[in-house]
Amino acid sequence: MKLWDKTPTTHDTWMERYTVGRDAELDQQLVVYDVLGTLAHAKGLSRIGVLTEAEFNQLREAFQALLRAYQKGDFRVTVSDEDVHTAIERFLTDRLGVIGQKIHTGRSRNDQVLVALRLFTREQLQVFVQHVLEAIEALLGVAEKYREVLLPGYTHMQPAMPSSVGLWALSYAESFLEDLEQVRMAYQLNNRSPLGSAAGYGVPYLNLPRKEVAEWLGFDALQVHVAVVQLSRGKIELAVANSIAAVGITASRLAADLIWFSMPAFGFVELPEALCTGSSIMPQKKNPDVLELTRGRVHRLFGEIRVLQGIPAGLPSGYHRDLQLTKEPLMRVLEEGKDMIEAVHRVSREVRFIPERCLEACSPELFATAEALKRVVEEQVPFREAYRHVGQALESVARPPLEEVLKAYRHIGSPGNLWPEWIQDQLVQWRRWLEHARKREEEIRKRLLGEDS
Repeated sequence: MKLWDKTPTTHDTWMERYTVGRDAELDQQLVVYDVLGTLAHAKGLSRIGVLTEAEFNQLREAFQALLRAYQKGDFRVTVSDEDVHTAIERFLTDRLGVIGQKIHTGRSRNDQVLVALRLFTREQLQVFVQHVLEAIEALLGVAEKYREVLLPGYTHMQPAMPSSVGLWALSYAESFLEDLEQVRMAYQLNNRSPLGSAAGYGVPYLNLPRKEVAEWLGFDALQVHVAVVQLSRGKIELAVANSIAAVGITASRLAADLIWFSMPAFGFVELPEALCTGSSIMPQKKNPDVLELTRGRVHRLFGEIRVLQGIPAGLPSGYHRDLQLTKEPLMRVLEEGKDMIEAVHRVSREVRFIPERCLEACSPELFATAEALKRVVEEQVPFREAYRHVGQALESVARPPLEEVLKAYRHIGSPGNLWPEWIQDQLVQWRRWLEHARKREEEIRKRLLGEDS
């Protein structure tokens, strides 16, 4: 029986397939998180006398058995279950009888699924942050190895001013750090407990210990007014997706740069063989497929974001089945985002810049601005006068010696004063944040399950 069945009923198989959709498959990833949410809810029920302490201990033992079965692949969510919530309640009822039938007291699948999704998203964001930090570390390695290698800088796809491989790598590292601030904000928004909102209007007679349950699950706060839970559904998922997409945009641009730099006409980089493919007809080809897919996959993120933007818009308050359709895009974004940043990490770790080709491409015209500013400093002429003078005699501009090029840049964050230590300091802070978050997850599981899990 479904959780919403009143009497044993045979359901139309088409209706079942249409309404369940991919939930059975997706919910297999939510088993652990629904167990944690249900166990915390059960602990709350024992706090207010709906369950006895002995009944709660029996439930905890049953959950431990369920997780052992899940880890062995013996616990599956099926289409006939409809969702993970039914599958878990069925397991508990089969094992514990009446105690299992009590577990849904004071709860709806509406707040139940959101708890599981938010716990899942919280851990997935931690994994995502780890991948981003690894990519930043790889870029730091590139910057250290090729710190003083000059590289043409372009605007409008035309030669502009001298840059360096160190500046290129550290700029992308900083861009990822800026993106992580959006991830942090989305993480905080996601880390609020909806439990106790039930179907969106709270529950009568039961004084649910909402704050305590939220603390047991590691949530930083409650969604206080119960009707806001369904109003936020889709929007919190959208915030998470937008933060992942911000990282994806940076990854896509980095991929585009490396594809461009690897073209024979430039030859600035040699891409790792293991991350390229060949052609089925052209024996000479070495194709940057990993980078091309990274460049293109960001548009998948945009597609899922459009779904998350569209579904909640215009809905009246309260729960509507439309909102079920926000689960899959959220889970797809989290998966795609991890893959994209993993691609950046792997390529950045193995890519090889060719210093002589980079320097060869630094044609004299790149130094026109430097020549104008040199006149401003040495001859005390107005910049616009120096600009016109150099512009009228571009053929006289020459490429200075390398040490002079870098020495001319004095301010922080320029080719001659890269300041990688700032990136390293930021990495230390993010590693501390991640370590704290992971320790907290371990403590939550240990407290709720009563064992190392």
